[in-house]
Amino acid sequence: MFSRKGKTPRRHPPKKPPNSQKDPVGVYCRVRPLGTENEECCIEVISSTTIQLHAPEGFKTNRNGEYKETQYSFKKVFGVSVSQTELFDFVAKPLVDDLISGKNGLLFTYGVTGSGKTFTMTGSPGQGGLLPRSLDMIFNSIGPYQAKRYVFKTDDKNGMEVQNDVDALLERQKRENNLPVPKTPSSRQKVDPEIADMVKQEEAYKADGVDEDSSYSVFVSYIEIYNNYIYDLLEETPDDAIKPKWNGGGTPMRQNTEFIPPQSKILREDQNHNMYVAGCMEVEVKSAEEAFQVFWRGQKKRKVANTRLNRESSRSHSVFIIKLAQAPLDADGDNILQDKNQVTVSQLCLVDLAGSERTGRTGAEGNRIREAGNINQSLLTLRTCIEVLRENQMCGTNKMVPYRDSKVTHLFKNYFDGEGKVKMIVCVNPKADDYEETLLVMRFAEMTQEVEVARPMDRPICGFTPGRRHRNQERGDMPLVVDNLVYSLPPLPSCELTDPHDDITLPRLIEALQNRHRIRHFSPLFQELDSNLITRDNFIHEQNGKLFEKDKVIQNNKSEIERLEKKTRMQEHKIDILQKATKIYEDDKRSLQHELETRDQRLHREQSEKRRMEQRMQGVVSDTQLRWEKECLSPTSTPVRPLHRRSRSAGGEKWVDHKPTTNVDLGTVLQPVIPNAIQVSAPNEKALSKCDRYVLTHQEVASDGEIQTKLIKGEVIKTRGGGQAVQFTDIETLRQEITTVPSRKRRSSEGKPTNGDGSDGTWTDVETRCSVALEMRAGSNMGPGFEGHGITK
Repeated sequence: MFSRKGKTPRRHPPKKPPNSQKDPVGVYCRVRPLGTENEECCIEVISSTTIQLHAPEGFKTNRNGEYKETQYSFKKVFGVSVSQTELFDFVAKPLVDDLISGKNGLLFTYGVTGSGKTFTMTGSPGQGGLLPRSLDMIFNSIGPYQAKRYVFKTDDKNGMEVQNDVDALLERQKRENNLPVPKTPSSRQKVDPEIADMVKQEEAYKADGVDEDSSYSVFVSYIEIYNNYIYDLLEETPDDAIKPKWNGGGTPMRQNTEFIPPQSKILREDQNHNMYVAGCMEVEVKSAEEAFQVFWRGQKKRKVANTRLNRESSRSHSVFIIKLAQAPLDADGDNILQDKNQVTVSQLCLVDLAGSERTGRTGAEGNRIREAGNINQSLLTLRTCIEVLRENQMCGTNKMVPYRDSKVTHLFKNYFDGEGKVKMIVCVNPKADDYEETLLVMRFAEMTQEVEVARPMDRPICGFTPGRRHRNQERGDMPLVVDNLVYSLPPLPSCELTDPHDDITLPRLIEALQNRHRIRHFSPLFQELDSNLITRDNFIHEQNGKLFEKDKVIQNNKSEIERLEKKTRMQEHKIDILQKATKIYEDDKRSLQHELETRDQRLHREQSEKRRMEQRMQGVVSDTQLRWEKECLSPTSTPVRPLHRRSRSAGGEKWVDHKPTTNVDLGTVLQPVIPNAIQVSAPNEKALSKCDRYVLTHQEVASDGEIQTKLIKGEVIKTRGGGQAVQFTDIETLRQEITTVPSRKRRSSEGKPTNGDGSDGTWTDVETRCSVALEMRAGSNMGPGFEGHGITK
């Protein structure tokens, strides 16, 4: 017997506190300028939040012959004259602030091909888009507080570890030695001219409220989703990475025309049930220029193609992920706290979706058709997920959201489940050729605004005293100040005593010390130092008082939390009881519904049978009537008087004559005879279903010893369950009596003496006359009543 290996129990994620606060998805609209001035425009900006669409000329009109005009509202509408700085300030800057505060964010551009999505996200030299401005703001904010390279290290499971300074130094030396070309200080000068000066110095932003007692590090990754496959754009591959496909025999395939595509990445779920791309390269960057160079290196590998609508049309969805790791300093403010649980990792995903397009307009063929189909399918899945989320929130349903139908929605399912803010910029082209597709984009954007996402929770506050980094820097400068002050004092004289009666050395030393004391008392540096020490002591005392008050608040909050948890457990117990009762009621309801459906089906079958029987009888009646008419109209037939169907009141109903086998036949003249009756010895459903009246012949012995017969009558009625029942309405009693009184005999001559031979009175009584017959011959004059000889019967 082998012991059966049990399954490993699934490790549940740490329970997150519920957050009832929700924010709708922020949807913004940006209208790009027309290509030429003479081109027809179908979009008009009505206000800062509303646009209006006009049907172009030649488009299908309404029933009344007028063109349809529709208006759509957004959180903010940006016209053709809006600058990249204004767009970033209103849309992306709050997401960067949340990123530095430890919260996640998702921003994606959506629209038709050629509507300006890539320009909005990336920009051009001198007009940087949302991505370079976000990087610039991040490094402007955390620049002085960045950790050294490789202090933070990814664990390949969507987590972050912290190394000490020695291990980080060894890893830096190891990686720098493995580089083919060592870095030079002039590497910053070799910037790609296509990405130079993306953000001007006067347009730079800086976040407020950066935690100075923490150290930060930025990691970036860049992927694309092409034909529903995930590819890493930062993966280092040689130039001939695409190799010919080999068959099982070790020889190349036919004509070497089929190639192996780059290895696709897969999505995984970490221990907190967050989705991430497994095996994706995450590059640690220390400046905005370095981060944008990494982005541009991956951007050159992205799938683009030339179509009729766009010279460089994106054929894939690109996702640039900025991951910010931060950890607090220790109590002394010297080093990063070596605790993995204290590391906060937040990320900002900037997604440039491929544009929806119709193959008829783009003139796509071959691979282009397949690419367009996959793009449209992934966008359709995104719309479906938004529709199901909206229905679940507005109608209270619990339908499953089909995140797994597409890699785009599966990767970002955590954001819609409450892991960060979600924003969308809808880019539209006002030209008339895009009118129909722009209508679909507008409807999707309008529906997306009705979806609410749970507001992300604030990160927990570290228990250390704030201002640790600043105090550590001041402690590092304090010995220098003290040394300078000590050196500024007059030197002490020689203190060597050569004679017990020396009266010169000690007074000279006392005088020098008094002089130093006066200098220290009147020196502004020493006074400032003393006042700083007193101020710090007061500050420490004040902070200790505040900590004591905070501790009291924490204790009160803990007691309140315990009370609420107890109340929650009680409510959960009540909910369980109600759920069990609800389950019982639902089971009863289902059983009753099943029984009702069964009865309905049975009734339906009986009604169908009845209708078929009626139709059959009508057919028989019609055939019989037709046959009779033919017989009546034939010349050789005798005229027959047609019979009329007797009504029920005239005795035309059909009876069930129930006579038990135990009844005794009395042989009387007056017998209960019922015409058109079915005689049975025991009632049955078949006989009752064919009749509408019922009679039971019941015999019993009366008090005088005679047999008494009762006829119990009733009506046959249909029951609700499809059977028959008898309702008794009348009882008839038949009683047979045998009399003892002698019978009367009629004589022809009463009062006359009777002859001795018995001839007189022989014909007078009825019995004698009935027992004698008269024989008459033909032609005889004898008639009835003639007295003569008779022949006894």
